[in-house]
Amino acid sequence: MDETTARALGLGATVTYAALIGWLYVRQPQTITQVTGGLSAVVGAYRIDDRAFADGLRSFNADRFAEARLAFDRADPAVRDARTQFYVAYSYYRQGWGRMYHDDRLYREGLAAIDRAIALAPSGRLVVDDPTLGMHSADEVKVELEAGLRREPSDLNPMRLFGTRK
Repeated sequence: MDETTARALGLGATVTYAALIGWLYVRQPQTITQVTGGLSAVVGAYRIDDRAFADGLRSFNADRFAEARLAFDRADPAVRDARTQFYVAYSYYRQGWGRMYHDDRLYREGLAAIDRAIALAPSGRLVVDDPTLGMHSADEVKVELEAGLRREPSDLNPMRLFGTRK
């Protein structure tokens, strides 16, 4: 191997390694599954587990939200699928919604999940065509979660008792 080829290969390896380090710094994956899922998503090979997703939907529609989130986590272990993250956020909204008050901890976690879904969606727009849902876009869910975290005089309105969960 001549010197020019060796230098070119060395430069290529260095640039690839630097790109990997930069990607890890920007994405900050928390588990090795997120690392491998993120890398497979970059090359277009990432797929969710359809069976676990179906289990999650079944639990979600039965109002068993913690169980649904566990199934969604199994379906999307690398946290790279926008639609799955939408349902995770929606489950936090539904579980945290109350006539008298909203659970701020669940709403904050839902807000983090919907932000992930929006970031993963093509062009930042995510619409889920599911007739069982009261809200179909990530923007609607985000607005509801943010509104639930705000403290306003309207929170004291007794008519709030007659509100419905979406």
